[in-house]
Amino acid sequence: MPASPFVRHLPAFLFNLSRNRLLLLLLGLAAVMIFTGIGFRSPWPADEPRFAEVAREMVASGQWLIPMRGGEFYPDKPPVFMWSIALFYWLSGNLKVAFLLPNALCSLLTLGLVFDIGTRLWNQRAGAVAVMLVLLAPQFLLQAQKAQIDAMVACWIMVACYGLLRHFFTGPSWGWYFTAWAFMGLGIITKGVGFLPALMLIPIAAIKFRDRNLFADTLTWRSALGPLAMLAVVAAWLVPMVLYVNALGTDEALAYRNNILFKQTGERYADSWGHLQPWYYYLTSVLPSLWFPLPLLLLALWRPLTDSFRHRPVIPVLLVWIALVIVFFSLSPGKRGVYLLPALPMLALSLAPLLSTERPAGWFPPLLTGVHLILALALITVGVLAWNDHPRLVEKVSDYSRDPARLHEAGTLVFTIGLVWLVSLFGFWRSRALGRLFVAMMVTWLLLSTWGYRILEPLRTPRNILAAAEQQLPTDAQLGMIDFREQFILFSKLDFVHFSYFSGLREEERNAWKWMSEGDNRYILTADNLDLECFTLEGSRELGVAHRERWLLLGPDQMAPDCGPPAKVRQFTTERPGLWMD
Repeated sequence: MPASPFVRHLPAFLFNLSRNRLLLLLLGLAAVMIFTGIGFRSPWPADEPRFAEVAREMVASGQWLIPMRGGEFYPDKPPVFMWSIALFYWLSGNLKVAFLLPNALCSLLTLGLVFDIGTRLWNQRAGAVAVMLVLLAPQFLLQAQKAQIDAMVACWIMVACYGLLRHFFTGPSWGWYFTAWAFMGLGIITKGVGFLPALMLIPIAAIKFRDRNLFADTLTWRSALGPLAMLAVVAAWLVPMVLYVNALGTDEALAYRNNILFKQTGERYADSWGHLQPWYYYLTSVLPSLWFPLPLLLLALWRPLTDSFRHRPVIPVLLVWIALVIVFFSLSPGKRGVYLLPALPMLALSLAPLLSTERPAGWFPPLLTGVHLILALALITVGVLAWNDHPRLVEKVSDYSRDPARLHEAGTLVFTIGLVWLVSLFGFWRSRALGRLFVAMMVTWLLLSTWGYRILEPLRTPRNILAAAEQQLPTDAQLGMIDFREQFILFSKLDFVHFSYFSGLREEERNAWKWMSEGDNRYILTADNLDLECFTLEGSRELGVAHRERWLLLGPDQMAPDCGPPAKVRQFTTERPGLWMD
């Protein structure tokens, strides 16, 4: 079939390359986008410091079976992602590099599998277009450059989907079928939802019901053995964990087991306590922005897409699977945009063969051009307003810094990105709208992961707060913290003490008061917005602003004359953890 206008405007040599050379070229481009910035920044809240600290403690303690955070069990997530960070930290000795490597490598693997399965299902051209569509959606690179679990679990889900597609649509390939189920198990012990590829069997079974001649060699009694591979992988961690916890027999260990097996899985899904959103959240807030412009492209290609269902059954299978994933997460009251990341590559694969051969609806190019222009002008305007200290921008930035120079530098970055979008629009006017958008997005990511990281690094870490405390305290001082945050333990070059992440505020400050009363050179770090009963804030030393809060240093003079004893003594000390920064 003839190439679509979008494909015809790509460099012709791309599709004259051999399959392996084209794959290497695409992965090289992706590697530049994904790996740029690694080593430029530290772990940023909310999740990254937690996972980095868990990995640091794994290497420091040699205990890798159960994640520990600040000396306490960390029950919110299974350990696979933290194992990967710990492995790279153990190999490199550089946590600032190691914490971003697992997702970067997983994202490259995801793109490689997208290209390969797109090539096998259709052709080399469709595989390349699918990779470029995945890179174009903001959510993919955003997560590839973060140390959250979602990019890794999306990779394991991609491997599982790849295995099922290989088996059912290019097979039979029983090796890939059982590999798919094994990676579902790996996904489960990474973040619980690794079983999602199994939902693909629903549309496959429906097609089989309509035409019993289809999947005759791939959907047989042997298919029922797949879940055994998944359970075997889950058991490889679950059984040792349960045996270890039972051997310890402590209340904390048993609470960890119950939390990770029940509260963080079924209870978190059915009765979520955070990120509460209405049922339509993904449809109105996530897909239009984080997957842009793929949802618009889906509508623009809807007619040829539906026409292809009869002779390309894999496309309705992919689309139904995407819909099932969205429905699955929409049914839970707790919703986060990153939950949908695993479905993004499947949408790109659904659209790629059509975009390679068909012209999108006539409204699509001018709409995309209009959005491109509006974004360019908006970014330029925001940059100019930042230079002129617009009150609303000053107020917003003041939560992080009150230094006008930082606002001006951020304004220069935003203005520059706006110019990039404007130049890409008019400089490549003869090119297609998607091509112009791709250029603008890729340059934007490079600017954000270099210049942007340099601006944000001092604002997203507590380094300035801890440095101010260390300058005012003797070298043998110990620093405690009420309302514990993992990012502080990562950067402290003094012995760092916290009073249990699982304690309430009153219990924490009672433990903190007891700890301070039992030794010399002991100080407490706290935010100024906490309502404390065992300490007064009068006469405390101001340390500065970080994470939109003003931080204070409390000494013996700020202790109340007396404070009730804690219900349970909980004090966790880490010796000079921030020395890893050296």
